[in-house]
Amino acid sequence: MTRRGGSPVMTLYNFTKSMVRLGLCGLLVLAVFTPTPIRAQVVGASLAGTVSDPSGAPIGDAKVAIENLGTGISRAVTTDKNGFYSAPNLLPGNYEVSVSATGFSSQVKKGVTLTVGGQQTVDFAMRIGNISEKVEVTGEAPTVQLTSSAITSVVDSTTVRELPLNGRSWTDLANLQPGVSPMLTQFSAGGGTDRGERGFGNQLSISGGKPVQNNYRLDGVSLNDYANGAPGSVLGAALGVDAIQEFSVITSNYSTEYGRTSGGVVNAITRSGTNQFHGDAYEFLRNSALDARNFFDPQTIPPFKRNQFGASAGGPIKKDRTFIFGDYEGIRQSKGVATSAHVPSDAARAGQLSTGTVVVDPAVAKYLAFWPKATTTPPGSDVGIFFFTSQQVVTENFVTTRVDQKFSERDSIFGTYLYDNTRYTTPDALDVNLNGYRTNRQVVAIEETHMFRPTLINSLRFGYSHVAADNNLGISAINPLATDTSLASTPGQNAARVNVSGIITNLGGGLGAIDHNLHDWNSFQGYDDAFLTHGVHSIKFGGGFERMLNYIKGYGDAAGNWNFGSLSDFLTNNPQNFSSALIAPTPRDIRQTLVGAYIQDDWRWRPNLTLNLGVRYEMVTVPSETHGRFANLRNLTDPLPYCGTAQQGCAGSAPLFSNPTLHNFEPRVGFAWDPFHTGKTSVRGGFGMFDVLPLPYIVTLLQVRPSPFNAIGSESAGLAGTFFSGGFSKLLPNTLGSTYIEPHPHRNYVMQWNLTVQRELTPSLAIITGYVGSRGRHQQFRVDDADMVLPTLTSQGYVWPFPDPANPNAPPIPTLNPNFGAIRADFFGANSSYDSLVVGATKKMSHGVQFQASFTWGKSLDENSAGAGADSFQNSLSSLHWYNMGLSKAVSEYNIGRTLVIDALWDVPSPHVSSSAAKFLLGGWELGTIFKANDGLPVTPLVGGDPVGQNSSDPWAFPDRLTGPGCNSLVNPGNINNYIRLECFAMPTAKTQAFYNANCNPAVAFPTCINLRGTAGRNIIVGPGLATVDFSVFKNIPVKRVSENFNIQFRAEFFNVLNRANFGPPADSNTIFDQTGALQTGSAGVLDTTVTDARQIQFALKFVW
Repeated sequence: MTRRGGSPVMTLYNFTKSMVRLGLCGLLVLAVFTPTPIRAQVVGASLAGTVSDPSGAPIGDAKVAIENLGTGISRAVTTDKNGFYSAPNLLPGNYEVSVSATGFSSQVKKGVTLTVGGQQTVDFAMRIGNISEKVEVTGEAPTVQLTSSAITSVVDSTTVRELPLNGRSWTDLANLQPGVSPMLTQFSAGGGTDRGERGFGNQLSISGGKPVQNNYRLDGVSLNDYANGAPGSVLGAALGVDAIQEFSVITSNYSTEYGRTSGGVVNAITRSGTNQFHGDAYEFLRNSALDARNFFDPQTIPPFKRNQFGASAGGPIKKDRTFIFGDYEGIRQSKGVATSAHVPSDAARAGQLSTGTVVVDPAVAKYLAFWPKATTTPPGSDVGIFFFTSQQVVTENFVTTRVDQKFSERDSIFGTYLYDNTRYTTPDALDVNLNGYRTNRQVVAIEETHMFRPTLINSLRFGYSHVAADNNLGISAINPLATDTSLASTPGQNAARVNVSGIITNLGGGLGAIDHNLHDWNSFQGYDDAFLTHGVHSIKFGGGFERMLNYIKGYGDAAGNWNFGSLSDFLTNNPQNFSSALIAPTPRDIRQTLVGAYIQDDWRWRPNLTLNLGVRYEMVTVPSETHGRFANLRNLTDPLPYCGTAQQGCAGSAPLFSNPTLHNFEPRVGFAWDPFHTGKTSVRGGFGMFDVLPLPYIVTLLQVRPSPFNAIGSESAGLAGTFFSGGFSKLLPNTLGSTYIEPHPHRNYVMQWNLTVQRELTPSLAIITGYVGSRGRHQQFRVDDADMVLPTLTSQGYVWPFPDPANPNAPPIPTLNPNFGAIRADFFGANSSYDSLVVGATKKMSHGVQFQASFTWGKSLDENSAGAGADSFQNSLSSLHWYNMGLSKAVSEYNIGRTLVIDALWDVPSPHVSSSAAKFLLGGWELGTIFKANDGLPVTPLVGGDPVGQNSSDPWAFPDRLTGPGCNSLVNPGNINNYIRLECFAMPTAKTQAFYNANCNPAVAFPTCINLRGTAGRNIIVGPGLATVDFSVFKNIPVKRVSENFNIQFRAEFFNVLNRANFGPPADSNTIFDQTGALQTGSAGVLDTTVTDARQIQFALKFVW
């Protein structure tokens, strides 16, 4: 890949010059707020508590010493007159806390565990005695949260490394937390550009938020990529299980030190070295010989080989001073995937359709060879299914290194470096081309902590995150037709792309025809956190910045793209739309700066009541392009766009939009109450505002295509008989594409609130129940083409105008803006809501057992679920009817009604036997399991093509929903061939002859009204639910001859051990009718994918020391 010139040093130099432009604004923010990161205390933990005498009276001036048992580094603080002490920004880990006071025996609590971003409370009740006397107690940490209203779950090091984890991606463990749902309809890697353009990492919805509204952090540095998505390689995985110490998932009402996001926060820290050398070496092996057959596999299981191997090690460079830890992990994988494609049946190829016989156009006949012959065809169907095995080949190398240095009792520093490089190849959906994908990720984090005095600590942090992604590169042709230039629609190219309205699988075209983009994302970050303890106030304040640079070069519609409304239209050469690039693409070099500041006071108002009070200010600059290559219509009807720089083809120069973030003050309040003064019950609640910032991902894909800096033409009129060689000449200047972003967008924000009750049942077991809610306002949404014919609202809903059917030469109805072919648009008018009940139980490791169980019952509603791309997921619609978003209000694309998750680990007790052989065989066993069950995801029933007459390059139409007998439910559970009840839908119909006469296109007889918007709404069909069980068996073999801690571990892990077929929603078979009204029997409503693999078995051998 050829990238924008310049080394990282030059990039940093240019970045520094850009930062000077912030000038007085940046200095003012930093001066007023004493700089601290936008996301403070994401690395450290805090410890606080009270020291009292036997009567419960506070003890002032007591000395509290807090020692990290791994590194030997300690912190000393003193209690105030209220007996209160606080130690912020401690490195998560195991601690020993000791207290001494004149007239009392010294007390030591061991086994105090501090977690990432956690606020731990440890109280001391002193005994009268000599200070030289020492009383040791077990430091059982409270199992309930007593100081914060945020809802947080911590995934500790044992859980990260011991639970069965398919793919060994640590972010997947976030799915076990209440309120977190994985995006099961995320596009698969290798399925085209869609996955890469929306971020390769495995996406999550947290407490009903959009996946692009989450923030992922490692050692305090944001890892979000160019699409604002989760970190991950092409495989979607975030490797480094052995490099992660622990991470937290904050799902609601986090405090003001967290910014940049309105969704959840996934907050991880890397492992550090300690005074003891420790590490491991391992290999995980997967092979198809161990696996079960997928429901859609042929009789022979596709070949699959995977080797995942690596090693980690850490220890002291200088005891109690300097520590190092490093980790390497590699993947070598060749995976056969049973793939299905919808193809024309043999009868359809001969023109024998279920609706009648047609003459197949000779030009179309040449292209039919791109669709393989059907493996099986349902009786009477025009569409068959072709099964084949695609081979996916992956090479990935992952490295992490961390160094910690203690300079003195007052100063310490650490630095982390992460590198992840992946190469991936796979055939396309019709086995025509071999396509390639590449990702390269690098992260740097450096943090220095200085203690001015025990009550005032400052942490200064710098970070750098880099993601380079080459998405959907054509590698080689599998089908020889892919390099046949005689099939070209665009000069100098191979065969074009062909889409037949969701009826047959889209043709990606010849070699190089598929859209592909090259991304180069760089994020430079600086933060500074101050922690001040003043009496009963624990105050955090600070600010920070992030400079974002996104370089993208997009190749869209290079070979042309044909759209057809029905299979009949395709066979008879009657295209609906043709688009193609007219010139070579030019890159975009996007720049943006984020600045934020906050103050937070955790006020211990009463010994049993803490108030969380804070406010945050956060703004971003309007995205700009270094060469002025931005173009945007101020109004959808404008003849010319405004550009970044004035030039030919532009109406003038102007920013993309007015800045809606200049007044983004975000108040956040909460409380934590211990009603019984026992530390065993907490009632917590909170409210906060969280801004959704217009970051580069919102405009990047929008700005890669518009004229005059790029030229992609789109035409919908006069195309009959032009396939495949006659469309290019139809692309005139008024067919070029443009973009529209609301010129004066409203502030886009989310309000969150929660109320929970938590109760400790035993020292290691706690339960929680509560309500979590949110409301989003002025949410951004994207449509792929807003240039359409607008409808008229009637007594029966929206009706589109139609040309005179009696006049075959009647011109088409003009679209909103006849100066352009297609207009991609961003609007800021959608709303969202989320309400949920959360119930959970957590048992910390004791007596060899730990488990977590959670149940979430929630409902996420919105008017559009899109993020960077209009069709963010397989079940998304890419051009919703933006003229009235209320029509689109429905459950979100990521809504999952009910979710139950249970995970557990059990160190099986060794039997008391005298035989050494029996001890060896029966001892050292460990079991682990994850159980998950949830409801399905929604899809929308559609009519293919453009029956209503939008004349858009991206039309959508809806059928009518019938309410007769048997149609209370729209699905047939368990029926994979007819999952959607097709009998519950019809083409839109007029209620009266008078309405038909006044409004409906007479091309179709009464009562059918093909130009009427149907009554079936968005996301009204719910796909199948999911249930899966993963299970692991470990055998630990201590080898004392090597060292006291040396252990050999054999692992057998079983994923989907019950081999349940978990079908995906019918997102590719939801077209009920084609645009002629023909019911798509045999292809509509079919379940032809699974969202989990069949049973897979993984063996591993680890050497741990």
